[in-house]
Amino acid sequence: MRADFDVLIDACVLANHGVCDLLLSLAERPRLFVPHWTAKILSEVKRTHLEKLGWPTHLVDLFQKEITTAFPEAEIHGYEGFIEGLSNDLKDRHVLAAAICGGCPVILTFNLRHFKNDNLQDHGIVAMHPDDYLVTLFEIEPSQVIAVLGEIAGRRRMETEDVLIRYGTVIPKFSSRVHTHLCE
Repeated sequence: MRADFDVLIDACVLANHGVCDLLLSLAERPRLFVPHWTAKILSEVKRTHLEKLGWPTHLVDLFQKEITTAFPEAEIHGYEGFIEGLSNDLKDRHVLAAAICGGCPVILTFNLRHFKNDNLQDHGIVAMHPDDYLVTLFEIEPSQVIAVLGEIAGRRRMETEDVLIRYGTVIPKFSSRVHTHLCE
Protein backbone atom coordinates (compact mmCIF):
# COMPACT_ATOMS: atom_id res chain seq x y z
CA MET A 1 0.00 0.00 0.00
CA ARG A 2 1.27 3.44 -0.85
CA ALA A 3 1.48 5.60 2.23
CA ASP A 4 0.54 8.62 0.15
CA PHE A 5 -2.89 7.23 -0.80
CA ASP A 6 -5.34 10.09 -0.21
CA VAL A 7 -8.71 9.31 1.39
CA LEU A 8 -11.52 11.72 2.21
CA ILE A 9 -13.24 10.87 5.50
CA ASP A 10 -16.88 11.88 5.82
CA ALA A 11 -18.26 13.44 9.02
CA CYS A 12 -20.26 10.34 9.95
CA VAL A 13 -17.01 8.36 10.17
CA LEU A 14 -15.04 11.02 12.04
CA ALA A 15 -17.90 11.41 14.53
CA ASN A 16 -17.71 7.73 15.46
CA HIS A 17 -14.95 7.89 18.05
CA GLY A 18 -13.91 4.24 17.93
CA VAL A 19 -13.70 3.97 14.15
CA CYS A 20 -12.09 7.40 13.90
CA ASP A 21 -9.46 6.43 16.49
CA LEU A 22 -8.60 3.27 14.57
CA LEU A 23 -8.46 4.96 11.16
CA LEU A 24 -6.43 7.93 12.31
CA SER A 25 -4.05 5.67 14.23
CA LEU A 26 -3.47 3.83 10.94
CA ALA A 27 -2.86 7.20 9.27
CA GLU A 28 -0.05 8.07 11.68
CA ARG A 29 3.51 7.29 10.61
CA PRO A 30 4.23 4.75 9.33
CA ARG A 31 0.92 5.57 7.73
CA LEU A 32 -1.18 3.36 5.52
CA PHE A 33 -3.06 6.30 3.97
CA VAL A 34 -3.37 10.08 4.13
CA PRO A 35 -6.64 11.31 5.67
CA HIS A 36 -8.46 14.38 4.38
CA TRP A 37 -11.51 16.44 5.33
CA THR A 38 -12.76 20.01 5.14
CA ALA A 39 -13.64 22.65 7.71
CA LYS A 40 -17.30 21.99 6.83
CA ILE A 41 -16.90 18.27 7.54
CA LEU A 42 -15.26 19.06 10.89
CA SER A 43 -18.13 21.45 11.63
CA GLU A 44 -20.59 18.60 11.01
CA VAL A 45 -18.55 16.39 13.35
CA LYS A 46 -18.65 19.08 16.03
CA ARG A 47 -22.42 19.45 15.68
CA THR A 48 -22.87 15.66 15.89
CA HIS A 49 -20.68 15.38 18.96
CA LEU A 50 -22.51 18.21 20.72
CA GLU A 51 -26.12 17.75 19.64
CA LYS A 52 -26.55 14.06 18.87
CA LEU A 53 -23.96 12.40 21.09
CA GLY A 54 -24.08 14.89 23.98
CA TRP A 55 -20.33 15.33 24.35
CA PRO A 56 -19.33 18.11 26.74
CA THR A 57 -18.08 21.25 24.96
CA HIS A 58 -14.55 20.98 26.33
CA LEU A 59 -14.21 17.44 24.96
CA VAL A 60 -15.57 18.47 21.54
CA ASP A 61 -13.13 21.37 21.40
CA LEU A 62 -10.26 19.10 22.44
CA PHE A 63 -11.15 16.57 19.71
CA GLN A 64 -11.23 19.32 17.08
CA LYS A 65 -7.89 20.73 18.26
CA GLU A 66 -6.19 17.34 18.42
CA ILE A 67 -7.37 16.18 15.01
CA THR A 68 -6.25 19.37 13.26
CA THR A 69 -2.93 19.43 15.13
CA ALA A 70 -2.16 15.77 14.41
CA PHE A 71 -3.02 16.08 10.71
CA PRO A 72 -2.32 19.67 9.64
CA GLU A 73 -2.14 18.67 5.96
CA ALA A 74 -5.55 16.99 6.03
CA GLU A 75 -7.81 19.96 5.38
CA ILE A 76 -8.89 20.53 1.77
CA HIS A 77 -9.58 24.12 0.69
CA GLY A 78 -11.05 25.57 -2.49
CA TYR A 79 -13.47 22.75 -3.26
CA GLU A 80 -16.58 24.92 -3.43
CA GLY A 81 -16.27 25.52 -7.19
CA PHE A 82 -16.58 21.79 -7.80
CA ILE A 83 -20.03 21.52 -6.15
CA GLU A 84 -22.07 22.89 -9.04
CA GLY A 85 -22.95 20.15 -11.48
CA LEU A 86 -22.50 17.27 -9.05
CA SER A 87 -25.39 14.82 -8.95
CA ASN A 88 -24.98 12.94 -5.69
CA ASP A 89 -27.20 13.74 -2.70
CA LEU A 90 -27.47 17.51 -2.27
CA LYS A 91 -26.43 17.44 1.40
CA ASP A 92 -23.21 15.61 0.56
CA ARG A 93 -22.12 17.31 -2.64
CA HIS A 94 -19.53 19.25 -0.66
CA VAL A 95 -17.94 15.92 0.32
CA LEU A 96 -17.66 14.73 -3.28
CA ALA A 97 -16.40 18.18 -4.32
CA ALA A 98 -13.68 18.01 -1.68
CA ALA A 99 -12.64 14.54 -2.85
CA ILE A 100 -12.39 15.79 -6.43
CA CYS A 101 -10.46 18.92 -5.42
CA GLY A 102 -8.14 17.00 -3.09
CA GLY A 103 -7.43 14.17 -5.51
CA CYS A 104 -8.91 11.57 -3.16
CA PRO A 105 -9.95 8.43 -5.05
CA VAL A 106 -11.81 7.09 -1.98
CA ILE A 107 -14.51 8.59 0.23
CA LEU A 108 -14.99 6.75 3.52
CA THR A 109 -18.59 7.00 4.67
CA PHE A 110 -21.25 5.03 6.51
CA ASN A 111 -23.78 6.80 4.28
CA LEU A 112 -23.18 5.02 0.97
CA ARG A 113 -26.65 5.85 -0.35
CA HIS A 114 -25.57 9.49 -0.75
CA PHE A 115 -22.63 8.43 -2.93
CA LYS A 116 -23.92 6.14 -5.66
CA ASN A 117 -21.40 4.82 -8.19
CA ASP A 118 -23.23 6.55 -11.05
CA ASN A 119 -22.47 9.91 -9.40
CA LEU A 120 -18.83 9.12 -8.66
CA GLN A 121 -17.39 7.07 -11.52
CA ASP A 122 -16.89 10.00 -13.92
CA HIS A 123 -14.62 11.51 -11.27
CA GLY A 124 -12.62 8.33 -10.65
CA ILE A 125 -13.88 8.13 -7.07
CA VAL A 126 -15.43 5.30 -5.09
CA ALA A 127 -17.30 5.49 -1.81
CA MET A 128 -16.40 2.78 0.69
CA HIS A 129 -17.81 1.76 4.02
CA PRO A 130 -15.08 1.97 6.69
CA ASP A 131 -15.60 -1.72 7.40
CA ASP A 132 -14.58 -2.65 3.86
CA TYR A 133 -11.67 -0.22 3.81
CA LEU A 134 -10.31 -1.50 7.11
CA VAL A 135 -10.50 -5.09 5.84
CA THR A 136 -8.48 -3.97 2.81
CA LEU A 137 -5.86 -2.30 5.00
CA PHE A 138 -5.68 -5.43 7.16
CA GLU A 139 -5.20 -7.68 4.12
CA ILE A 140 -2.35 -5.46 2.92
CA GLU A 141 -0.59 -4.82 6.25
CA PRO A 142 -1.89 -7.25 8.90
CA SER A 143 1.02 -6.83 11.30
CA GLN A 144 0.71 -3.03 11.33
CA VAL A 145 -3.07 -3.17 11.85
CA ILE A 146 -2.68 -5.67 14.69
CA ALA A 147 0.01 -3.51 16.30
CA VAL A 148 -2.28 -0.47 16.16
CA LEU A 149 -5.13 -2.48 17.65
CA GLY A 150 -2.78 -3.49 20.46
CA GLU A 151 -1.91 0.17 21.08
CA ILE A 152 -5.60 1.11 21.18
CA ALA A 153 -6.30 -1.76 23.58
CA GLY A 154 -3.43 -0.60 25.79
CA ARG A 155 -4.74 2.98 25.88
CA ARG A 156 -8.17 1.67 26.84
CA ARG A 157 -6.75 -0.84 29.34
CA MET A 158 -8.49 -3.66 27.50
CA GLU A 159 -7.51 -6.84 25.73
CA THR A 160 -7.30 -6.63 21.94
CA GLU A 161 -10.09 -9.20 21.66
CA ASP A 162 -12.38 -7.00 23.75
CA VAL A 163 -11.64 -4.03 21.49
CA LEU A 164 -12.52 -6.17 18.47
CA ILE A 165 -15.78 -7.22 20.12
CA ARG A 166 -16.70 -3.55 20.60
CA TYR A 167 -15.80 -2.78 16.99
CA GLY A 168 -17.98 -5.71 15.92
CA THR A 169 -21.16 -3.67 16.22
CA VAL A 170 -19.98 -0.99 13.76
CA ILE A 171 -17.32 -2.68 11.62
CA PRO A 172 -18.23 -6.37 11.87
CA LYS A 173 -16.36 -7.69 8.81
CA PHE A 174 -13.13 -6.11 9.98
CA SER A 175 -13.59 -7.29 13.55
CA SER A 176 -14.39 -10.83 12.46
CA ARG A 177 -11.50 -10.99 9.96
CA VAL A 178 -8.91 -9.81 12.49
CA HIS A 179 -10.30 -12.05 15.22
CA THR A 180 -10.12 -15.08 12.89
CA HIS A 181 -6.53 -14.18 12.03
CA LEU A 182 -5.55 -13.89 15.70
CA CYS A 183 -7.09 -17.29 16.46
CA GLU A 184 -5.27 -19.10 13.63
